[in-house]
Amino acid sequence: MDKKKVAVPLVCHGHSRPVVDLFYSPITPDGFFLLSASKDSTPMLRNGETGDWIGTFEGHKGAVWSCCLDRNALFAATASADFSAKIWDAITGDVKHSFDHKHIVRACAFSEDTHKLLTGGMEKILRIYDLNRPDAPPREVDKSPGSIRTVAWLHSDQTVLSSCTDMGGVRLWDVRSGQIVRTLETKSSVTSAEVSQDGRYITTCDGTSVKFWDANHFGLVKSYDMPCTVESASLEPKYGNKFVAGGEDMWVRVFDFHTGQEIACNKGHHGPVHCVRFAPGGESYASGSEDGTIRIWQTGLLTHEENETSASTAAASTASSGKVKASVSAAEEVSLKIEGLQIAADEGKVKQEVANA
Repeated sequence: MDKKKVAVPLVCHGHSRPVVDLFYSPITPDGFFLLSASKDSTPMLRNGETGDWIGTFEGHKGAVWSCCLDRNALFAATASADFSAKIWDAITGDVKHSFDHKHIVRACAFSEDTHKLLTGGMEKILRIYDLNRPDAPPREVDKSPGSIRTVAWLHSDQTVLSSCTDMGGVRLWDVRSGQIVRTLETKSSVTSAEVSQDGRYITTCDGTSVKFWDANHFGLVKSYDMPCTVESASLEPKYGNKFVAGGEDMWVRVFDFHTGQEIACNKGHHGPVHCVRFAPGGESYASGSEDGTIRIWQTGLLTHEENETSASTAAASTASSGKVKASVSAAEEVSLKIEGLQIAADEGKVKQEVANA
């Protein structure tokens, strides 16, 4: 009987509290980068491919709920419970601008041309800051029916979308008029809204449902029921043939976009999964959890026989059976050894008996 192969993630430690948002930069001449937001108030920048820590942005005095990078990964933006949104120099880590709000800021997003920053939060007001004139008052759209949970730009910065924490639906606003032009109806509040890399789809999560909407005509394209309440979902950016979702059952699942069939189920987090995002090339995806870790999973490339097997056992089985070799970092090795302690111990006893025979 063939054993199901399970992905071995790169485990990124560093946050001391839950990771609540992740953002991948586009591919730049220096590679691509992963920014994380956490309730520990310190956003972190990492190499998007390896997960290696690059730097920590220090300055917020409350939980950071949202984060993003501009298209060149030169600047970062964060939204925080300390009633502020900040723009950071992603090279030096310095604060470039701090925009004060009157309540918790839950979401932020750079415009496509990187000249504007969109924020939203508990004030029920969408604010658009002109980054060429950061000291000027922002443009305000104050007709959101509830506290804002997510924001995003689309249609070459002509439209913005937002969802609320306390009611269903995604609202699309015309930037010029400030009016709601369409509402994408959902039964539950939308916890995640992602515009696909090619601008074709809007991916949303509400309750136990993942939905895909046509970003130009706003019709519902696909809707799939998930095995549990999901908090975040992300569409594979290169081919658009699969999506990843994570939620309260602590597992990160991959599904076929066209059929909704589950392709893979990745276990490893020790708390609910709050955010999942595909890397810009689609070769990997990252998940952030209540357990304070980020895990980067390869898209069907780096696999292993069993999730509980230790790194040393993996090397031994690879050498003996000639199967696919997996490169395991020190952090992964520790994680795998903890999770597979009993199996490793049992195999050690067997080897000792053989040696003594």
